[in-house]
Amino acid sequence: MLALLIIIYLLCGAAVFSALEHPKEKLAKERWAQRIEQFTHKYNLSQDDLNNFLRNYEEANVAGIRVDTTRPRWDFAGAFYFVGTVVSTIGFGMTTPVTIAGKIFLIFYGLIGCAATILFFNLFLERVITVIAFVLKFCHECRERRKAAGNRERRTDSLAGWKPSVYCVMLILGVAAILVSCCASAMYSAAEGWDYLDALYFCFVAFSTIGFGDMVSNQREMYMAQAAYRVGNFLFILTGVCCIYSLFNVISIVIKQVLNWLLQRLETPCRCPGRGNRHTRRNAVVPGHMRTRRETSIETDAVNDSEADGRRMSGEMISMKDFLAANKVNLAIMQKQLSEMANGHPRQLGSSSRHNEFSGGVGALGIMNNRLAETSVDR
Repeated sequence: MLALLIIIYLLCGAAVFSALEHPKEKLAKERWAQRIEQFTHKYNLSQDDLNNFLRNYEEANVAGIRVDTTRPRWDFAGAFYFVGTVVSTIGFGMTTPVTIAGKIFLIFYGLIGCAATILFFNLFLERVITVIAFVLKFCHECRERRKAAGNRERRTDSLAGWKPSVYCVMLILGVAAILVSCCASAMYSAAEGWDYLDALYFCFVAFSTIGFGDMVSNQREMYMAQAAYRVGNFLFILTGVCCIYSLFNVISIVIKQVLNWLLQRLETPCRCPGRGNRHTRRNAVVPGHMRTRRETSIETDAVNDSEADGRRMSGEMISMKDFLAANKVNLAIMQKQLSEMANGHPRQLGSSSRHNEFSGGVGALGIMNNRLAETSVDR
């Protein structure tokens, strides 16, 4: 169902963008053809000669040559900007290696750099969720103190096992991403001479690591307060990418909850004669209360019940050692699941496990597991 919804979403997006942008594209082609014809007549040039010249300019454009004066692309500062766009997966495309050695080095450099950056983003997400959970829990405690009016027993019971809602976390991350984008847009609008809306568009494209490359910051040779602008550009892109990455992962939980709700509404009991309770497919996304719980039968399941879960339940930040150990456990679980599916022997589901549809997640979902109310095992 998720794949079908994604295909429908892509088709809708293609229809909207085609309706909005295709007429503008046709108009631009017509104007360009008129300009080419006028230019060839004015300077008595053949169409083939002009096309060859334009092809040469396109090759120079790929190498970083522009009509207007721009900063060098491959000095140390330009190369540092380039590797930053590589490891962050933004990839604006305005600078690309042209030598064979450079392309080969990029493959291995990007392989390690992108993986390390994803690890950094996951660690940032874990810290952000921990801080937000601490602040929201403190606010919740203050409200409960006012409501309890000195009733200590009631206050203790009301705070036992409390976790923040994913919707509150999504709202906070959304506000933070908007504030960072608005401040960055003001800086880009003043420094680059862009319209504020264009600068806001650039911020979303860059922070979400889409990186079209139609607008790229810090490309002119000289700026007012150039050193301060370059530092601000680096900090805004780093902060914005981290915020948007965290926001996207929290939104993915909300999308998953919506899918669970839709499946719950569409769920109909199987009334086929001679068959008992209907079993769901192993990897289907199903509502939590309808999903059969599995028994802990492998060593990696026991690890999930250890101190690492206790840390996540308490809101305490995990160390790098614990984080890497959790990733190792998740990798072992994935390998076992792939082996079972390949051999056609999926694990049997029992009734004594404490996992729900978010449990055993790998990567960002694994980090947020049991940290929010909607991902808790006891909800």
